[in-house]
Amino acid sequence: MPPQEKFQNHVSERVTTNEETCPDLVENGCSTSQGTICQTAKIANSSVSIGGNKDGNVNKDIDFDDLLPYVGEFGLYQKILFILMIPFAFFVAWVYFSQIFITLIPEEHWCKVPELANLSVDQRISLAIPPAAADGNGEESFTTYSRCSVYAVNFTELLEQGVTAADPSWPIQKCQHGWEFNFTEIPYASIAAELEWVCDNAALPSLAQSIFFVGAIFGGLIFGWIADRYGRIPALVGTNLAGFIAGIATVFATSFWEFSLCRFLVGLAFDNCFTMMYILVLEYVGPKWRTFVANMSIALFFTFAACILPWIAYFLADWRLTCIATSGPLILAIATPWLVPESARWLVSQGKVDKAVLIMRKFERINGTNVPESIYKEFKDTCARIQKEEETDRAHSVLDLFKTPRLRNITILLIVIWMAISLVFDGHVRNVGSLGLNVFMTFTVASATELPADTLLTVLLDKWGRRWLACGSMVFSGIFSLWACAVPTGIYSASLAIMGRFCVNISYNIGLQYAAELLPTVVRAQGVALIHIMGYVSSIVAPFIVYMAVLSPIVPLLVLGILAILGGGLALFLPETLDKELPQTLQDGEDFGKDQGIWDMPCLAKKADDEDVPPPMIRSLAHGSVRGSMRASLRGETLRSSMIQRSSVRSRRSVAPTVQVERL
Repeated sequence: MPPQEKFQNHVSERVTTNEETCPDLVENGCSTSQGTICQTAKIANSSVSIGGNKDGNVNKDIDFDDLLPYVGEFGLYQKILFILMIPFAFFVAWVYFSQIFITLIPEEHWCKVPELANLSVDQRISLAIPPAAADGNGEESFTTYSRCSVYAVNFTELLEQGVTAADPSWPIQKCQHGWEFNFTEIPYASIAAELEWVCDNAALPSLAQSIFFVGAIFGGLIFGWIADRYGRIPALVGTNLAGFIAGIATVFATSFWEFSLCRFLVGLAFDNCFTMMYILVLEYVGPKWRTFVANMSIALFFTFAACILPWIAYFLADWRLTCIATSGPLILAIATPWLVPESARWLVSQGKVDKAVLIMRKFERINGTNVPESIYKEFKDTCARIQKEEETDRAHSVLDLFKTPRLRNITILLIVIWMAISLVFDGHVRNVGSLGLNVFMTFTVASATELPADTLLTVLLDKWGRRWLACGSMVFSGIFSLWACAVPTGIYSASLAIMGRFCVNISYNIGLQYAAELLPTVVRAQGVALIHIMGYVSSIVAPFIVYMAVLSPIVPLLVLGILAILGGGLALFLPETLDKELPQTLQDGEDFGKDQGIWDMPCLAKKADDEDVPPPMIRSLAHGSVRGSMRASLRGETLRSSMIQRSSVRSRRSVAPTVQVERL
């Protein structure tokens, strides 16, 4: 029977392919089971939009993932783009972490007494500085002497009388002439040391870091809008230029508020200075190679940049030079328009299909491949159809996520869990100075945990699933953090804290992928962006949790441990997405996971054979078809390494997938 007659005889039919995943879901980093319905038949006026035409000839949509095998999935041009990710990965690491090293304050500091300038350091402390417990500041855990108090006596007279040791009964007052610092472990005076942000002003570095994250929130909104309105390349160049200008301007800051303004502006560049490039490159890499590109760009480039940053600061030994060294390279982004192509998906979303095709022809030329003209024609036709379907999505907003009870609960859980992950991650990043070891070495080792964390996640994510892996990694992060509180400060507590950092690295990589898979397609980009911004909001609090080390070095780890365990426990209340057909409509999102139990675990479940019947369709044709991957990649849609479909994605190398028409 001809394909057209089959469509006319049945109002509801499904089209399955021999592929394991939908192009649209690959774009959004979503896993599906074998036999997932990737395209839906539409019946209108006795014509067929997918699967056949009026002449009875079978044809297919050609989307980006179908076109890539023709131009080359990981050819020379894609390899060049992969290499070009290196500077942007360095930029985001340095923008994120550099403020730690330009605001470092040595633990050993004491009140300056000008009259005793001719004495040795030990003599000055012995004569002028009271014991730590004497002023009630709770500093005995850091030094044996007070860092904020000095004896209120006439030191000139004492020197004339030959007094060399203090009398504990002398009156005490706050520092009157500033502070002296021991620069043995930290071999330079940071801006915090120069401006003496200690004692009563000790919270100022934490406040400045929080202001940085406020800038990140505004940067996400501003450059996200620019990316949607003017393209990914202008947004990528703009965000890096903002980081460059503000980073260099930081050098000239002479007060807290000048410094904070500069860091707010630097925050505009975080994390868009890399994410835009990350998304662009992944768009042009074939599904078979996305796992490698997505993971290695983070595990290698970002990790290496983070590991060398402390030593840039250490060997330059000048906070101003560190600012220049970490901000100056961002100016290289100005060359991006001549090296990196604009997002073809964004061009299609703007109706500029011909420009998108020109870019694909450039890939064809550089990769040395040959694409038939008929493929480009089918690609253009598919783009035109998908553009019309996209109009239906624009009627939805992020508020739709809160209109039905189950979807509302899932959304709130995702927000709370991601806020906990962001807070714990950033807390561990910034708590390295309170672990009792060399801050430069500790930061390097802690940053290096990103590499094994990404590698382990690649191996386990599609075997253990999202829910239990997110729960387990967060809970173990909390356990290690609490364990670190129970051992003496030093190598043992630092090692346990670094293990906590390793575990939360895994949680961080899972977090946004989980959100992208659970939220319905029609509001996925907006929902993930909301969750991402709420993560910034929680990060504002992280510096103050680290600041609580003034009470005791164990307090930050205690708080981070409790938050990690609570956040991990909440993950069990989310449905699992591994090997599930993911929600497309709002009703799909409301119904998703209703058949799952809290103790369900994918790795223990019996796997279906390849010959099993595909799962039933969860919505009618009236709700619309699953869109292809032409949809523009919005900010927040792909943010971390594991957000791209993994090895279960097979490349489309030679011919189009076999189309089978089945009766429901």
